[in-house]
Amino acid sequence: MKDPKASKARDATIAPVVAHSGAWPRRVALQRMLALAGAGLGWSAGPARCAESRADLPAWPHKPVTLIVPWPAGGGTDLSVRVLAEEAGARLGQPVIVANRPGAAGTMVAPLLKVAVPDGHTIGQLPVTVLRHALMNRVAWNPVTDLAPILQVSGTTFGLLVPASSPWKSVAELLDWAAAHPDELLLGSTGIGSTPHLAMEELLLDRGIRYTHVPYKGTTDQMLALAGGAIMAGMNSTGFAPWVEQGKLRLLALFGERRSSRWPAVPTMRELGFRHAVHHSPWGLVAPAATPPAALEILHQAFRQAMFTPRHLAELARYDQEAAYLGPADYRGALAETVLRERRLLERLHLLAVPQLSQKGDA
Repeated sequence: MKDPKASKARDATIAPVVAHSGAWPRRVALQRMLALAGAGLGWSAGPARCAESRADLPAWPHKPVTLIVPWPAGGGTDLSVRVLAEEAGARLGQPVIVANRPGAAGTMVAPLLKVAVPDGHTIGQLPVTVLRHALMNRVAWNPVTDLAPILQVSGTTFGLLVPASSPWKSVAELLDWAAAHPDELLLGSTGIGSTPHLAMEELLLDRGIRYTHVPYKGTTDQMLALAGGAIMAGMNSTGFAPWVEQGKLRLLALFGERRSSRWPAVPTMRELGFRHAVHHSPWGLVAPAATPPAALEILHQAFRQAMFTPRHLAELARYDQEAAYLGPADYRGALAETVLRERRLLERLHLLAVPQLSQKGDA
């Protein structure tokens, strides 16, 4: 027989959470979860702590959240993430501060998160290059086991560009010139091992074309170099959109599955006969692997809501992107699929250094 007093006490504990609906009360409920899981965050003084009133429980997050962006400030990803961070901060009740850590083709976020305190106050933007880098190199971190997915946000496709003053009006003209002038084509990308680098490497090597690769830390510095004539061509994500619209660059082709409604006259590489030249780079947010689940859920809910604000959606549209939400479990599955796809690409290019990313141990 049930104890009426125990039942009543239990109902009194649950009622403040259940009696509310909506986004902000959802956060209150999740904060209660964090408090009850306090041992994982160093907040609990034992079972007696659970009996204290909610007013005595610490709110979370209780300080600003740092969001590591592994690209230079001013690029398309950086600018859209900043808008996302501001919108999420308004929902978390604490600012989300963007910390730019460029270099190494966007992979600096992984080692930084591995050594960060896993309390949810440090998170990062995860590009596909992090997964690829761990397959191409022996590294001291494993993106599969050292990172906890929060959510997938969006994705980019890529384009091949030349300065507006270039004589090349098509991909065929560029390739014909490069074939006739070995090693003279100066082609820029966003870093060694980045999607733009490997996409062009695959395309040119298949045709026996030798060229000179010029890596940059991110979109902004590459676009400045291309518009200024320091390099002859470049491949980049759709962060190039403002440069094309301002007439500073010419877009020769896109690497998506279909033409863009924004540039309907620009062909895809697949249309031009390059069967493997379809590349898409989804990205999302992750935290250190040991971050408490309740903290991850608060972050997930805040950023999910922020993703679909008119302001953030408009910012994504500036770069020909859309929201591509995946929750934590689906995002984890998508990352596993990406690892398999990247393995196949690297095997084809003979760049695979690590047979597979293990679910246990180092990559």
